[in-house]
Amino acid sequence: MTKLRSICVYCGSSNGTRPEYVAGAERLGRDMAEGGIRLVYGGGNVGLMGTVARAVIENGGQVTGIIPTFLQRRERMLTEVEELIVTKDMHERKRLMFERADAFVALPGGVGTLEELVEQLTWAQLGQHKKPIVLVNIDGFWTRFLDILEHMREEGFIRPETAVDVLVANTPEEVVPMVTTAIEKITRAEMAMSVAPETL
Repeated sequence: MTKLRSICVYCGSSNGTRPEYVAGAERLGRDMAEGGIRLVYGGGNVGLMGTVARAVIENGGQVTGIIPTFLQRRERMLTEVEELIVTKDMHERKRLMFERADAFVALPGGVGTLEELVEQLTWAQLGQHKKPIVLVNIDGFWTRFLDILEHMREEGFIRPETAVDVLVANTPEEVVPMVTTAIEKITRAEMAMSVAPETL
């Protein structure tokens, strides 16, 4: 991992109740396009999913949409994306989203967004990847989830040796710089580990 090339964005297939959620998705999409960062997402044209994807496209960015066959109509597949992949099921969709992303960002969303986020946190906790994971805590949307994680720590279910490493951005403007910095730190750590044996 040497450079931030793509971000997988998890978010709702509806707009939610606050206009700030839509504005946040638009801002994130614009920032990604301007930074030359590809969007990897669920392929739909509805809700915040469609908003972030259209914002990337409208600002000259690149988008990879990955959608399972059974959701093509329900989420109104966005055909204007540069790359569109239709999978046979959710498992294949999530695997491809993971493989094509350098980092994961969660905007506000529902149960599906939460499930995808928690899966990446679990895989990171188990040492299966080191990719940055960011919550965009627009208007405190993710605060209660963060409280649950803290409760799990306090009750001894998240131990220090298996800490959940999640970054929190309070505004969408913070996301790209935050992920870029995290990627740089991971790269430096990997480089240090690769040269360490030679210096012993």
